[in-house]
Amino acid sequence: MKPLEIQSVIETPSLRLRPPHLNDAGRLAKLLNDFEVARMTTSIPHPYGIEDAERFVCDATPETFVVEHMDHGPIGTVGFSEGEGRRAELGYWIGKPYWGSGYATEAARGAMGWAKSVWNRRHVAARHFVDNPASGEVLCKSGFLYTGQVTPSISKARNQIVPSRWMVWLA
Repeated sequence: MKPLEIQSVIETPSLRLRPPHLNDAGRLAKLLNDFEVARMTTSIPHPYGIEDAERFVCDATPETFVVEHMDHGPIGTVGFSEGEGRRAELGYWIGKPYWGSGYATEAARGAMGWAKSVWNRRHVAARHFVDNPASGEVLCKSGFLYTGQVTPSISKARNQIVPSRWMVWLA
């Protein structure tokens, strides 16, 4: 399946999920240059600078969204990548000042609605590090179920392998 040429914007009660713009890079770099955020992701290095954020924006696919709060501006990202066997995988992060406010769940739910209705996906995988149960709660609240599979995943920020719990969402 070739990438969709769709510039979707997803509106949720508190958030707007939209394509990233180059002027988002400074804000994204500031939020991601927090080790506590970066360490819970697989692909984000630490430290994380403006050049990293600019590269992210320039390389973003139509399946990548900036999570924008109505009052605070960009607070994170959510999106999909294609893993093994063209399996869609959800990934997201929210800046630490916004943790515990339900924004990650709201963004994930919005993205999953888009995956079903626009991207026509009926199966999406996700994973979270075993030492990040809050991410598992976000995924459960977004309709994901645990598969029982735990595999090693790299954390670039930690520069180490961390066990990850796999989950699945079925439309």
